[in-house]
Amino acid sequence: MGVSVAACSGGNMYATSNESATIADNDVITIGSVTTNSGAAAAYGEAEVNGFKLAVKEINADGGIFGKQIKLESMDDKGDVIEASNAFNRLAGDKNVIAVLGPTISSTSGAVAPLADQNQMPTIAPAATADSVETGGYLFRTCFKDSYQGEIAAKYAAETLKVKKVAVLYGTGDPYSSGVGKAFVAAAKKNGLDVVAEENSSSADDTEYSSQLQKIEASGAEFLYAPYYYSTVGPYIVPQTRAVGYEGYIMGPDGYDGLKTTGNKANYNKVLYTTHYSPDDKSNTKVQQFITSYKKANNGESPNTFTALGYDSVYMFKRAIEQAGENATRADIRNVIAGMSFSGVTGAFTLDKHGSPKKSVIVLEMSDGEPTYKDTIQPAK
Repeated sequence: MGVSVAACSGGNMYATSNESATIADNDVITIGSVTTNSGAAAAYGEAEVNGFKLAVKEINADGGIFGKQIKLESMDDKGDVIEASNAFNRLAGDKNVIAVLGPTISSTSGAVAPLADQNQMPTIAPAATADSVETGGYLFRTCFKDSYQGEIAAKYAAETLKVKKVAVLYGTGDPYSSGVGKAFVAAAKKNGLDVVAEENSSSADDTEYSSQLQKIEASGAEFLYAPYYYSTVGPYIVPQTRAVGYEGYIMGPDGYDGLKTTGNKANYNKVLYTTHYSPDDKSNTKVQQFITSYKKANNGESPNTFTALGYDSVYMFKRAIEQAGENATRADIRNVIAGMSFSGVTGAFTLDKHGSPKKSVIVLEMSDGEPTYKDTIQPAK
């Protein structure tokens, strides 16, 4: 990735903040976007773009910013780091583009991060959760980091579920699974929990976990944190966990989203996971307003998590531009975003010094085989 980025990120062909236009220089405010609209992750990028469009439509209908309409300049990176880098550089080279939304996934966001700094382009990635994505310069994110979910799960186990003995199972060969799992272990100990078992698999997509789960059952754990993907948790981990006699809680991160049940649905009771957004969240009044607005604009279709994250990202830029002022440059907008406190559809948060939010997190619980809204967890102290 480093080679491909270096090959297309050099030198003086790009407009830096000092060379770019200010808000006052144009009759419209142009915001670019780099998202994955084709390829394996296309559903994610398309959902983000739908969120961008709804927010832009609402803002423009309400008079725009400083009386100017927002123009969205969208580009497809196809989920490829070279495509993402080239698309970003084209936007950065247009002096009229004041900010960029995206990229969609962590790998493309990681490629763009140094380019955002080089081109002094304020950039907000709605859904790039990987801890490895370097943020805090000119790249920020709307979503929480992977490791944050492990920390929040430990807080929830201790304070809400009030368990004492916890276990963890994660895939050592997968950065997502191992990163979240290790973050949970560290946070569990800080929260006074007794980590009675720490088991692992070689990858995050194995199909047999019985030997590890037998050890976890024998440990007396009341709570199992198993950060895997929905395709592994639903058909393998949960049924095998119940088969060895474990009856306690099972919890995981947003990789559980889309979890499919198999066999007895009662096996999935007491299975919980953290995520960014729930349409059933009544604690956040912005959620229902957002859903109503989206359905009206999209023939009754319902928005998803990526739509919500994209929507919030546009409103973050709106706030930053308004605070930076009518003569704002890219650098001025970046400086307002740094450390920003924001309340949106996906929660209330303040960006830390690395540009990542410590934010409220939604907990969903499986009930009769379906995910249902359980709680909103406020940021860990």
